[in-house]
Amino acid sequence: MSQVGTRRILITGGAGFVGYHLTSELCKEATNEIVLVDNFARGRRDAELNALLAKPNVRIVSGDLTRPEVYEQLGDGYDEVYHLAAVIGVKHVLERPEAVVRVNALSTILLLDWFTAGNNGKLLFSSTSEAYAWTQKFHQLPIPTPEDVPLALTDLSNPRSSYAGSKIFGELAVTQYGQRSGKPFVIVRYHNVYGPRMGHEHVIPELYARALRGESPLVVYSTHHRRAFCYVQDAVRCTIAAMRSSAANGKTFNIGNDREETLIGDLAKKILARANRPQTITAKDAVNDPINRRCPDVSRARNVLGFEPQVSLDQGLDLTLAWYHRELTQQAASSKEGRHDRQVA
Repeated sequence: MSQVGTRRILITGGAGFVGYHLTSELCKEATNEIVLVDNFARGRRDAELNALLAKPNVRIVSGDLTRPEVYEQLGDGYDEVYHLAAVIGVKHVLERPEAVVRVNALSTILLLDWFTAGNNGKLLFSSTSEAYAWTQKFHQLPIPTPEDVPLALTDLSNPRSSYAGSKIFGELAVTQYGQRSGKPFVIVRYHNVYGPRMGHEHVIPELYARALRGESPLVVYSTHHRRAFCYVQDAVRCTIAAMRSSAANGKTFNIGNDREETLIGDLAKKILARANRPQTITAKDAVNDPINRRCPDVSRARNVLGFEPQVSLDQGLDLTLAWYHRELTQQAASSKEGRHDRQVA
């Protein structure tokens, strides 16, 4: 364990979306010593990550958590371990479900072996609202949904079950290892977290990019579905609170925004307005998204952690789409410059 006054922190998947924002917040405390680990299958080694790595209290290990040798590079003695690394995204889930199962399950088991054997403090495991999806499809669940409802997998042949199944397995493994070893742990289930640097496959940047390209009418899937989106800074605050609170030990917390639900069709209209495009939409059904409404009950996080979502959807969209506008503008400029260079050559 670290010396008095300092915290040694490990974040798996540290180059990814939530990992980057979590690191950005934690590195503000100069006494935190932060180690990131990422294989860069999804994480980005971009200017923003490099700026974090330039800070004296942040470093990164490039490695594959499904290989035992990477844990030798990490050492031990961490006060806080945030296990965020996973294969996620509908595209990967549908095209490579076996990889989703293998990577998410094996990396978690190896991490738990390392964590419980070493001189480490507390583990936080990041799970997902997808844990409820299959139960909700076949059995009536209350919405907003609390953490203590049953979890079920009802169609193992469906590739989409690979992600939910791997996360339910992860929750099981963390709980059993933690109880057996006596090491403190906490589980968080993220619900539709969004924000800058989340990639281009999420519904918000994907719709925005198509709107900017002038797609009209804009094709929007599952316009009648309801979701509760949570801005990443709110999610990060709750994540750190769950790690730092001893009252959270052994518990599972929904992380999301249950104050504000929106129809996907209305979300698309907000995005079109910010793209300065006509609000013309063609609605289509999404074959791989059977859940009509998803909203977390975050009463436990309120009562135990003092959490309250602070960023409204409108505020979050402004911040997120401003970032993506810069990103897409830079990409277009780089592409134009590349074409010019090829023509000159």
